[in-house]
Amino acid sequence: MQNFTPSNPSILTLYFGEMTQAQYLYSVFTLIGFTAIVLTNGAVIILIVLHDTLHKPMYIFISLLCINSLYGCFAFFPRLFVNLISKTQTISYFGCITQVFCLHTYFGCELSLLTAMALDRYVCICNPFWYNHIMSLRTVCKMTVAAWLFAIIPVSVIVLLTIRLPLCGNIILKIYCDNWSVVRLSCIDTTINNIVGLFIMVGFLTLLPLFILYSYVEILKVCLKSSKVFQAKAWQTCAPHIISVINFMVIRLFEFLDNRLSLSNLSNSLKIIIIVQAFALQPILNPLIYGLKVKKIKIKMIQFLFHKKCDSEH
Repeated sequence: MQNFTPSNPSILTLYFGEMTQAQYLYSVFTLIGFTAIVLTNGAVIILIVLHDTLHKPMYIFISLLCINSLYGCFAFFPRLFVNLISKTQTISYFGCITQVFCLHTYFGCELSLLTAMALDRYVCICNPFWYNHIMSLRTVCKMTVAAWLFAIIPVSVIVLLTIRLPLCGNIILKIYCDNWSVVRLSCIDTTINNIVGLFIMVGFLTLLPLFILYSYVEILKVCLKSSKVFQAKAWQTCAPHIISVINFMVIRLFEFLDNRLSLSNLSNSLKIIIIVQAFALQPILNPLIYGLKVKKIKIKMIQFLFHKKCDSEH
């Protein structure tokens, strides 16, 4: 049995596998994806900020979702691009831990905001006469702070538990740093890390989705008792949110199963594609589906791009 000497390596090596064979091609794709995410999310944020008619809870949450997408994008893509154009795929230990914190808070805040948006839709459709009173600007601000704290506090706990670990290895078997990959490099008992990490992850992937599910069950009950016109309007409002939630949950469940069960039957290339999708598809999907499905944003986007004066009521 090989003996390991505990240490804290200053440089960690990421595993890119077959990507190194066409790293410059992948770097171009990375740059294109990064640019597309910044432009699309930035455009939606600017539109919502500049137009008073969009200063309503639903649009505020959409802008926050786009801001969070930019946050996750800047935590992932620049480092990926640098590694792809470099001869060695490395990252400093401090940079790795920073990326762990940023990416985990990004995912946590994404789900928290999607849950807040579900509550907003629930109040809007199930209690329309009380909507303006319940979903005031003060309430939206409180929900926004709660969404970030709900992500930051548990992630801070798992990161603090991780940085106390002495490491015996320096190879991260992914193209980015996540908490579980760093914990696996430790040569001391990580039971506490495993239990706390599992508890937090299961909590995120069950409690908040169950709340979202409950909101849509109640919305469905109201829609079944309403006219077809009301049902169509409700579907148009809720469809982008449902798509975002499903895409997010599929990706997070895959990563959870891969980390905990080691899905060795899947090729490394397929895993990389799915992981990149987590950081590329969701951030670019949000502004696209909300920009295309939410009527007022679509109208303002047309005005912004083509300088047309459109009546938002038509």
